[in-house]
Amino acid sequence: MLSNEIVILLITAASIGFFHTLMGPDHYIPFVAMAKSGKWSIYKTTWVTILCGIGHVFSSVILGFIGIALGVAVKRLEIAESFRGSIAAWALIAFGFVYFAWGLRRAFKEHIHGHSHAHADETKNMTPWILFTIFVFGPCEPLIPILMYPAARNSRLGLILVTGVFAAVTILTMLAVVITLSLGIARLPLNKIERYTHALAGATICLCGVAIQFFGL
Repeated sequence: MLSNEIVILLITAASIGFFHTLMGPDHYIPFVAMAKSGKWSIYKTTWVTILCGIGHVFSSVILGFIGIALGVAVKRLEIAESFRGSIAAWALIAFGFVYFAWGLRRAFKEHIHGHSHAHADETKNMTPWILFTIFVFGPCEPLIPILMYPAARNSRLGLILVTGVFAAVTILTMLAVVITLSLGIARLPLNKIERYTHALAGATICLCGVAIQFFGL
């Protein structure tokens, strides 16, 4: 039977996973923007979001397990997570800016020539893996100090259950928000600005990174 402490931690893990994801625009805006500009299917949007969600959560999980096994102080792990967060934010800014510039160049060429000479298909194939790399660096700040360390003091089973609940809720919330927003945007009449969707996606991702790095969102 699970102890009261573990039950409370499980409820806390689910709550934090949900609200942490919902309040962090970096958990879904990049996917919505890229799905729209790249004309991704729901299937592709789903697997890219899940893949990045796994990378996002389990990079922190692995760091937490290593810290617990080696007896590393929580404060040191929080410093490491903060450093990883800065890398992820700056990576979003850089990727968004480059994609914005590429999107403007492509839109300009389409306006002049009536079609694009840019290698759009290659770019679309690269972006999921770029996002995955960025999300591997993105930390789940509350996971280690608030959930994993307290659970580890109780039992190994509690640690695994708490970590699993947080991971599942985080990834499912990411997916639910991404799919909901993507389906909503697909219904908007955006034909007049269709050729600017890549530039707009890049600008949105760049601003998302700025909001995280400088405003703590």
